[in-house]
Amino acid sequence: MPPPMTLTPPPSQWTFLTNHTHVLLYLVRQPDATLRQVALEVGITERAVQRIVRDLEQSGTLTRTRTGRRNSYAVNAAFALRHPLEAHRSVGDLLALLAPAPGEPPSD
Repeated sequence: MPPPMTLTPPPSQWTFLTNHTHVLLYLVRQPDATLRQVALEVGITERAVQRIVRDLEQSGTLTRTRTGRRNSYAVNAAFALRHPLEAHRSVGDLLALLAPAPGEPPSD
């Protein structure tokens, strides 16, 4: 199992990435993860993860496939980022920067 994505920062600190990005990154690395696992690793509530996954599914960024009692998630890498300042880039561009391919060491 890969190491935890991030440690929960102290309340007075902020991060450059949103919780939506953190959830997406975790699901890219662990597509069969439960939402409870995602919540624990990202450091938010399971209800917040459910809301974020719903947002990502409704936008077309994420696809959920049900297999028995489990869900598996796939990311639409071609999906354009939503803000006008970054709309010239895709989710795949962001993931290429932040999420190394399986078996590839993280970049420095």
